[in-house]
Amino acid sequence: MRIAFLTTDNRQQFKQFDKPEPFFGTAPEALLQGFARLPDVEVHVVSCLRQPVKSPEKIAPNIYFHSVVVPKLGWMRTLYQGCIRATRKKLREIQPDIVHGQGTELDCAVSAVFSGLPNVLTIHGNMKAIAELYHARPGSFHWLAAKLETFALGRTTGVFCNSGYTEKQVAPRAKKTWNVPNALRQEFFTPLPQTPRPSRPVFLNVGHMTRRKQQCELIEVARRLHQRDLKFEFQFAGEKILHTDYGAEFARRLAPAEREGYARHLGVLPTQHLIAAMDAASALIHFPIEEAFGLVVAEALARNLKFFGAATGGVVDIARGIEGAELFPAQNFTALENALARWLDSGCPQPQNADQAMREQYHPEVIARRHLEIYREVLQR
Repeated sequence: MRIAFLTTDNRQQFKQFDKPEPFFGTAPEALLQGFARLPDVEVHVVSCLRQPVKSPEKIAPNIYFHSVVVPKLGWMRTLYQGCIRATRKKLREIQPDIVHGQGTELDCAVSAVFSGLPNVLTIHGNMKAIAELYHARPGSFHWLAAKLETFALGRTTGVFCNSGYTEKQVAPRAKKTWNVPNALRQEFFTPLPQTPRPSRPVFLNVGHMTRRKQQCELIEVARRLHQRDLKFEFQFAGEKILHTDYGAEFARRLAPAEREGYARHLGVLPTQHLIAAMDAASALIHFPIEEAFGLVVAEALARNLKFFGAATGGVVDIARGIEGAELFPAQNFTALENALARWLDSGCPQPQNADQAMREQYHPEVIARRHLEIYREVLQR
């Protein structure tokens, strides 16, 4: 089977055009790792960029990479007309059996539905829900992305939904849906270290500092626990985003916590450093208001971390039936604080088998094989 895989090359997102190889979002990257294990498929990754870049012909023995250059005018300001045309031209050369658009945040979904070929989409972030959460103004990026998302969902053959929450959001706007979780990158399934957890418990939070992720509120929880004379450290991995009011407020609240030694900021961590931070931590705290999937939760559980989280979106699916996972309403920080205190007082017991559950459900090859089953279902129609 020949698959066209439309996704964003993050060299475009981060303006790193000098990098010699493409790099992708964590969920598409993990799925490609799964496809690389299946020699009976041929995958062609197609990404739009605003300027030419040097790229390898292949990123795996059975995975080809194609970058197509689209001038500035061809992006959001023209509803991605340039991306649609450039992608369609490249697809005529590739002649895939099926086109898979990865995400509705940018151009991939609309390019897939206008490809003229059998196509499916994956939802990574629910743009309609995010636009509503941020009260997006008409004409703003999130408002337009939400409108384009609804347009694309109604015109594709079917939609891969990464959680029950996403499927509920998408089903009224799509012809068909499949509940298929995101894959975890294979690096998270490397053997667990044999070294003991730190004597001073570490609570790790991963994600950019935004109102949706509620890190300011988590620092307040940490402050109250510190006042209860409990010994621990909160670690925040992600970008502060200081140009936003919320990011600036996070930095203001973090400063006294760092001085008193119960919280610190780790910055943005590359994958191997993130895994090392998880392996050196005692628990993950993930407490978003809205979350399509919650990939970092599955990643942490694959490292056998204790988990405290908000009962939000896809987090509920991931944590269901997992040893030691504790969920609370997304605004109930008192319940979270008391649960953390109880766990600290009990000696911080760790899960023993969470990693095996994650391997069975979210390994890249498991998810890639499920994708192939659905592609065949679509093509048989």
